[in-house]
Amino acid sequence: MITVDAPRRGGARGARWATAACWLSVAPVAAWAVLRLAGLERGPLVLTTAFTPYVAAVAPAVAVLALALRRRACAVVAALAALALVGAVAPRAFADDQPAADGPVLRLFTANLRLGSADAAALVALVRAHRVDVLTVQELTPQLAADLDRLGLATLLPYRSLTPEAGAFGSGLYARHPLRDPGHRRHRRYFLTQAYATVTVPGAPPLRVESAHPGAPYEFDAVPEWWTDQRAQPPATPNAGLSVLAGDFNATLDHAALRELIGTGYTDAADAAGAGLAGTWGPYDGDPIPPVTIDHVLVDRRIAVRAAGTWPVPGSDHRALLTELRLPAA
Repeated sequence: MITVDAPRRGGARGARWATAACWLSVAPVAAWAVLRLAGLERGPLVLTTAFTPYVAAVAPAVAVLALALRRRACAVVAALAALALVGAVAPRAFADDQPAADGPVLRLFTANLRLGSADAAALVALVRAHRVDVLTVQELTPQLAADLDRLGLATLLPYRSLTPEAGAFGSGLYARHPLRDPGHRRHRRYFLTQAYATVTVPGAPPLRVESAHPGAPYEFDAVPEWWTDQRAQPPATPNAGLSVLAGDFNATLDHAALRELIGTGYTDAADAAGAGLAGTWGPYDGDPIPPVTIDHVLVDRRIAVRAAGTWPVPGSDHRALLTELRLPAA
C-alpha cells in the first residue's frame, strides 16, 4: 500500500509545484499588460513602465512555457497578456500610412546635450551633414551655445530662440528659416525651460515648434512633479495652426501621459516611420541601463513623416533624433 501511494503523492506534489511555477511566471506579465492597457502607472510604476517593450519581448516565451507545462488556464492568461503587450509595442516597428501633404520638406533634429557636455563640433557636423533645417536642444548651457556658434552653427542655422542656462535648465531652437514670436516657457515644478517660436518655411503654413523637456521621474518622490510637467505640454491644434513638439519628454509611448498628449492631434514621428523602438537614452554614457525611447518628435497629424532615425552625440547620454517631414502646402 505504501509503495503504491508514495509515487502518487510525489506526482501530485510535483504537479502543484509546476502549477505554482507557471502562475508565478505568468502573473507579473499579466499584471504588466493590465497596467499598460489601462494606463494605471503611478508612483514607482512610472519608472518601470518605460521598459514595457522588453516585457513584450519576453511575454510570448512565458506563454510557450505555460503551454509546455500543460496548464490550460495559465496558458490562456499568458497568451492574452502576450497578445496585449505585443499588440501595443510591435506596431512601432512598422511604418504608417501618411497624410497627403504636398508642401516643402523640413529636416528637424532634436538633441539632449547632457548638462552642456555634448561635443559641440560633433553636433554641428551632424547638422551640416544632414542639412538640418530646424534644431531643438535641451540642457543648453551658455558655454555650449557659444561653442556651437563659434564652430559654425550661427551660419548654418542663423535664426534662434535660446534660453541657455547652467545645468539642465537651458533650452534652444535654431532654424534655417526666419522665426516669429520667439519665447520660452518654464515648468513650475522642475523649472526647466522650453524654447519655442513659429518657423516661417517658404511654401508652407506657419509652423510652431517647441523644444520639449518635462522633468524626469528620477526618483519616486519626483513622480508627482513629472505628472505636472507632462500635463503642461501644449496640446496639438488640429483645427488651427501647425505645431511640433520635439525633445526629451522623459516618457515613452507606453506612458499614459504621453499617449494622452498625442491623442490631442499629434503623431509620433519615429513611430510613424517604423523606427519607434529605437532607444534614445540609457547606456550611451556607460550606465548599465537598457535603452529606452524617451526622446520624441511629435508632429501635427497633417504633416507627413518621410523618415526618422537616431544618431549618437559624443558627450551626451541621449541619442539625437533626426526626422524628415513633408509639410502641407501654404
